[in-house]
Amino acid sequence: MEIRSEFVTTKVSDGTSMRLYVARPAGAAPGRGLIVMQEAFGINAHIRDITERFAREGFLAAAPELFHRSGANFEGRYDDFQSCMPHMGQLRDPNIEADARAAYDWLRGNGLPSGAPVAAVGYCMGGRAAVLAATALPLECAVSYYGGGIAPNPMNPGLLGRLKDLKAPVLLFWGGKDGHIPQESTRAVTDALKAAGKNYVNVEFSEADHGFFCDARPSYNPVAAKQAWPLTLAFLGTYTAKEQRATA
Repeated sequence: MEIRSEFVTTKVSDGTSMRLYVARPAGAAPGRGLIVMQEAFGINAHIRDITERFAREGFLAAAPELFHRSGANFEGRYDDFQSCMPHMGQLRDPNIEADARAAYDWLRGNGLPSGAPVAAVGYCMGGRAAVLAATALPLECAVSYYGGGIAPNPMNPGLLGRLKDLKAPVLLFWGGKDGHIPQESTRAVTDALKAAGKNYVNVEFSEADHGFFCDARPSYNPVAAKQAWPLTLAFLGTYTAKEQRATA
């Protein structure tokens, strides 16, 4: 499918301006919206590529620049995580929620039909952000790839107490060899979801490491990535495709 992509700027409720990387099908009007949450490395080539991939599947997809308050246009290198730390350290959950709301409102006001479904997907810190968005926005579903910080860690208090507020089903992907997110953390997330009676799907790729979906990282796992992609599309389709929403 032919697509069009561009950076646009929108206003956030705190008075800041934020870039969105937007991709959409060319020609036909999109029937579904998707918020694509970045890794710690910004709206880089990988996140832009993912956003475009979803557009080829018929989504109006928008990736909000979550670091716009601390470093507009920031793109970190995968071999220099330290450059991301100052931006991550300044990011707060109310900011993420406001940015997600701004992206959601932009999608609603820029090409989606009235009542069209909107979902979220995120990678690394964006996986956490996608889950957070699903506690605050009327999303149809959310997908989290190796979402660090959903469970508490030394850098983050976690979201376990917020999971009771989830408004949508979630799909969680983890790497079994992920040294950044230990097994006890993934269990804490699923235990909290189960205790809250939430609708979730939990997938662990036993041979995959953190960042397994990113083909620009040394930890890229082509087998896990190839398997995760159709699972993601099927999950999104279950809750956003018109013919399937009618029977879901």
